[in-house]
Amino acid sequence: MTTAKQLHLGAHFPGVNNTTVWSDPASGSHIDFDSFVRFARDAERGLFDFLFLAEGLRLREQGGEIYDLDVVGRPDTFPILTALAAVTERLGLVGTINATYNEPYEVARQFASLDHLSEGRAGWNVVTSSDAFTGENFRRGGYLEHSLRYERARSFVEATRVLQDSWVDGDVVADRDTGRFLATERAGEFSYTDQFFDIAGRFNVPRSPQGHPVQFQAGDSDQGREFAAQTAEAIFTRHSTLADGQAFYADLKGRLPRYGRNRDELLVLPGVTFVLGDTDEQARELAHQVRLAQVSGRTAIAFLEQVWNTDLSAYDPDGPLPDIDPLPGDLISKGRASVRRFRDPLATAAEWREIAQAKGLSIRELIIEVTERQSFVGSPETVAREMNEFVQADACDGFILIPHLSPDGLAPFVDQVIPLLQEWGVFRTGYEHDTLRGNLGLPAPRAGHEHAALTG
Repeated sequence: MTTAKQLHLGAHFPGVNNTTVWSDPASGSHIDFDSFVRFARDAERGLFDFLFLAEGLRLREQGGEIYDLDVVGRPDTFPILTALAAVTERLGLVGTINATYNEPYEVARQFASLDHLSEGRAGWNVVTSSDAFTGENFRRGGYLEHSLRYERARSFVEATRVLQDSWVDGDVVADRDTGRFLATERAGEFSYTDQFFDIAGRFNVPRSPQGHPVQFQAGDSDQGREFAAQTAEAIFTRHSTLADGQAFYADLKGRLPRYGRNRDELLVLPGVTFVLGDTDEQARELAHQVRLAQVSGRTAIAFLEQVWNTDLSAYDPDGPLPDIDPLPGDLISKGRASVRRFRDPLATAAEWREIAQAKGLSIRELIIEVTERQSFVGSPETVAREMNEFVQADACDGFILIPHLSPDGLAPFVDQVIPLLQEWGVFRTGYEHDTLRGNLGLPAPRAGHEHAALTG
């Protein structure tokens, strides 16, 4: 008899993203610490594996104006997660930190500190950036070629692991009376040199409970998948259908053996939204209202401008698509999303025209459709059943939930869906481990001198 797979769940603090419904009266602050605390406590009450924080290093702009989703700013990840470590006990704390605009020593030190303070609950979502727009904040505008961003990231990750593993067994002992770490002569000694970094010295944080934080990554390109197969322990992705999810899952897991890794060493966790109702029909109606709130007419036009690369403010968002073609040249939007998604505006415009014509969609209706991420909509039983089907069918290993309300949008899922998953025996009824790595079922990290997985 085959044992059912257990679901892994993460909770993405809604904050700054295109799923948030700012206008809802139930929406609260996205920067007050109380919001983070309430969200984290709901996640821990629901026995989630971790809380997930995204990060942006510059406010996104379009036509010289800041996106409305960025008006609250983007507070720094480490102070938030460190503070949350004091008000939670078992919940993992995962932060997005950029490998392009930081340095290995600093990041290794911050995550090692967070892992100590949380007693082994830290996770690092590695992201990259090559755009000059973000680089201007660091006086590095345009300094990194797009083709090199994953090469630097791979080097960056390896360097941080060398640093975090520099307090190796035999170099550090614990005083049995005081519990203090006593460093011997070689403790913290490190050296790392390649085309991106030339660093040597002594790392000043003892080896943390997990060795190094659980490594997350977001990315779907072939280069991104290969990077994940080499370095990641969980990947944050998005796939809207069961078949797409199964294809991605099989492809990614199939890349692991070439780096000496097995299938259980990398979890696939797509980011998803959800809408619950007493009935499936009620939930579908509510989901429609949520999408209308997420994509206003103004938002739809702004999104369309990212492809057409010109001012479309004169167009009616409830009317048809423009009959002109996108303009060549630099994108009107300096936001990260436009850089990532629309590398061939003419092809994208042609695809969207085909969809709009076939379904009779207005601009706003089209944008609502093409920006939809994977979503589970229905009664609690319907949502629980569909989520479980994805996991049991090897389309993923679990999900990172992104509520549309902050900070209390996770509570309905915790109260209504989690009990069903527990009843079916596919979700824990209590935390079994103290560390994030343990709760995710991941093996202990390799020592610093065993980084063959990174170098191939």
